[in-house]
Amino acid sequence: MPRILAPQLALQIIDYIRSRHLPAGSHLGTQFLADQFKVSRAPVLAALKQLAQEGVVVAERNRGFFLARDASLIVPPAKTLEESAEDSLYYQLAEDRLAGKLEERVSENELMRCYEVPRATLRNVLLRAADDLWMERLPGHGWRFLPVLTSQQAYEEGYRFRAAIEPLALLEPGFRVNPVALQALRAQQQALLDGEIDTLSRTQLFERNSEFHEVLTGFSNNAFFLDAVKKVNRVRRLLDYRSTLDRSRLPQQCREHLLILDMLESGRIVEASERLRIHVQGALASKRDLVSVLR
Repeated sequence: MPRILAPQLALQIIDYIRSRHLPAGSHLGTQFLADQFKVSRAPVLAALKQLAQEGVVVAERNRGFFLARDASLIVPPAKTLEESAEDSLYYQLAEDRLAGKLEERVSENELMRCYEVPRATLRNVLLRAADDLWMERLPGHGWRFLPVLTSQQAYEEGYRFRAAIEPLALLEPGFRVNPVALQALRAQQQALLDGEIDTLSRTQLFERNSEFHEVLTGFSNNAFFLDAVKKVNRVRRLLDYRSTLDRSRLPQQCREHLLILDMLESGRIVEASERLRIHVQGALASKRDLVSVLR
């Protein structure tokens, strides 16, 4: 079973270096950093190797790792890209389940040893996963991964369901566009195209996309449609978090969103409904390489 993510620890090491204004050539002891961050040597070593690849530190044979340049010359990563320890663990837990590295039933003690996190942090992540409907709590300290998000069939069925009901929501008798909400969606999508695609976290990107589809469905004024879309959005998080590791397809997604908004604003409701169906079907097609890893 995998350990805690090296990228998150690498960020913490950079913060440590900059906060202490360390000069170039400073020795970064593996055991010292392990004690500092209350983890074992293995994740520290992985994080230092990552920083060596990025040119922040240099590795010297039989001597260890040394700072490559003064702390003042190290540019920290954009804050909007940083993930909290809980976010990082949440994504890793999902990824490891998708990869088949975690059994269907797990205990908190197992996961604490595996990821080297305190019970409070782990519990928050597990509760979040349960709230997102891909884990459930068992009696005692046990947890079970729900099968829906590790099934290729279920994932594709979810997208086909969305492609069926979201366009129909736009054709409901009670459908009414809220101009203020529509302009808010337009501003969000334009901000993504203007640069936020590269700076927002995976969670924020997912929420922006989900909000777009939920607001459009909400214009139907049919609570059953909206409840259904919200539930599907919650259970598709796991694979969609992975998909945003590659952000190259997101500009096209935003342009398609803006086109649908243009159609709605000009009263072309039927045309917007058909374009939304094509959009959702296209989203699944673009993610087939991700879905294919599911068992």
